[in-house]
Amino acid sequence: MPSTVVHVALAGIVGCALLGRAFSWRALLAVCGLTVLVDLDVFLGFVVVGAHRAAFHSLVFLGAIGVVLLADRTRGDDSLLRSRFGPTAHRVGVVGVVAALFGALGPDLMTNGANLFWPVHDQFYAFNGEMYLSNRKGFVQTFVELESEEPAQSVSRGSTQETQYHTGVDTNPDRSGEAEVQERVFPLADSGEQLLLVVTGAFVMASRLYDEYAA
Repeated sequence: MPSTVVHVALAGIVGCALLGRAFSWRALLAVCGLTVLVDLDVFLGFVVVGAHRAAFHSLVFLGAIGVVLLADRTRGDDSLLRSRFGPTAHRVGVVGVVAALFGALGPDLMTNGANLFWPVHDQFYAFNGEMYLSNRKGFVQTFVELESEEPAQSVSRGSTQETQYHTGVDTNPDRSGEAEVQERVFPLADSGEQLLLVVTGAFVMASRLYDEYAA
């Protein structure tokens, strides 16, 4: 599964691209911090079975943050965020939500799943597949079920009671007896592509910070 390091690398690239004049090391930290927060639902799994990849890995959760940002922005001069963090606070917040969407939910959804609509609808989804052009079949994609000869690989993965994810933090997510922990593994990069993304993200963020403060 994609590690938090991979999530942060992708979120950092999004932040560097979208923050614009709001960019600062604090703003970038806030954007990446929201992405890290999404992954912290792993700790809720100790209390609620299946909470990891559900509680914060949800469009409902990110949507709620977006509603709070919008409501605060409509307060004008009485905005709590603007008075506390300055005139760029709402832009940073919106970019943080977008970065979490693409940096946190996206990679997990495209690998082994996320519970997109929890708690409104308790169902994990994973969008695994491929997309290509063929001189015989034309355009082919197996992410979403359409009228195609190729079976879709995007599937429902069950509810929080049926689907849990083992991590280095929680080696017994289904709470079935006591887990015999031989080794706790905290992945950094599970493939060459993920390592490339981490290196690219680090380079982009370092370059942007250098341009902002050293130029």
